[in-house]
Amino acid sequence: MSNLRKWWLLRRFSLILPTIGRRDEPQQFLASLAAQTFRDFELVVVDQNPDNRLAPVLDAYGDLYPILHLRTKRVGASAARNEGLGYSCSDVVAFPDDDCRYPPDLLEKVARFFDRHPEMDGLTGRLVDGQGRSSILDFDLDPGPLDAVNIWTRSIEATMFVRGKSARRFRFDETLGKGSGTAWESGEGTDYLLQLLSEGASLYYDPSLDVIHPQSVPPYDAKSMRRAYEYGCGRGRVLRKHEYPLRARVGTLVEPLKRVMVCAASLKTAQAYYHWNVFRGRSRGLVTRLDVPHARAARARKALPSSRESP
Repeated sequence: MSNLRKWWLLRRFSLILPTIGRRDEPQQFLASLAAQTFRDFELVVVDQNPDNRLAPVLDAYGDLYPILHLRTKRVGASAARNEGLGYSCSDVVAFPDDDCRYPPDLLEKVARFFDRHPEMDGLTGRLVDGQGRSSILDFDLDPGPLDAVNIWTRSIEATMFVRGKSARRFRFDETLGKGSGTAWESGEGTDYLLQLLSEGASLYYDPSLDVIHPQSVPPYDAKSMRRAYEYGCGRGRVLRKHEYPLRARVGTLVEPLKRVMVCAASLKTAQAYYHWNVFRGRSRGLVTRLDVPHARAARARKALPSSRESP
């Protein structure tokens, strides 16, 4: 059977991997896929590199599992995920980062969850570092359904698994996320899941589902300060886009201000400046006017229940 024919077989998972500027990290992710105990998956690599740095890496794993290598210009993570979605035809779609790794039993656990809960449209897990500590976000340690309130501590792109029939109905907002060319360098995964919730999707969070990802801070250097601001911009943007109530907007500003004061009182100047940049970014995202209203999604979200019975 030819490789083309193997590619078009319907598989359980499509893993859509946008990547640019890296070689070693994607190689580590591909190695983690080779160790998976559940083998019914395909990898869709959306390669934005101007060179062929990934070709030897992909060739090394091409006989172990199906890989579709898509080449595109530099379009940003959200546009790259949308490109990959157009090629997915599996039962479940995932959106790993190019610097994350899957534990060997991750896909087996996710497949088992969807087998046991056919009523669920999506599942999210927890991003952790090599020592098992929450990475990037302060993740909730309790499992349960996702809603518009708890989504901020129960989801991130690399831990999202969505049934294909639901995933392909929506697209990532290409003005959000890394490489978008805007100030809104985060929030695309939250926005994507809020779209699903607005249409009545059932999403569940299980913190025992780990995806391994390095910590972004420390160090509190110029790169992390810039990231704090840009990620803050993205969060504020999503809050405004989905018309969150005033209390939520105020809360998202008060949180980093409290951390500024605590760090300043402890003479942790770098940490205080980091959280100040988070505050500045969120403020900008909240006050910048939207070009297109999103009233329908906001009205639908306001009707969502705050929680449901756990599976």
